[in-house]
Amino acid sequence: MLISKEDIHKVIPQRDPMVLIDDLLEQSQVKSVTQFVVPAGHVLLDGDELSESGLIENIAQSAAAGVGYEYFTKNEPAPVGFIGAVSKLQIMRRPKVAQKLETTIEVTHQLTGITVIQGTSTIDGELAATCEMKIFLQ
Repeated sequence: MLISKEDIHKVIPQRDPMVLIDDLLEQSQVKSVTQFVVPAGHVLLDGDELSESGLIENIAQSAAAGVGYEYFTKNEPAPVGFIGAVSKLQIMRRPKVAQKLETTIEVTHQLTGITVIQGTSTIDGELAATCEMKIFLQ
């Protein structure tokens, strides 16, 4: 584990109650892996499951954690990122409270200021959600 729940705020700009990742498990120039245990009472719950928007935000925060970690290790401030587009979204299942969501981000393209990622989230090894996301860095 590279960054734990207690220090995740060092690599992402979100703060409670909008944090949707607990730990950064892996990170490289082209891949990041995070995990998140869905807490009871989270603002993005729909009943006892994480909402669709929560799954999308989890993918976005996982991408941000990878970039943030790169800058953190250089002791530099991370750039602010914005979701430009979400495409090819598929949600197969939503995690319930207390279930662990593992999200893998793979960078597929990088242009000046624009990063395209493929995000894949699983619950106990079963595919939960996948999408492509264009992220603009300020």
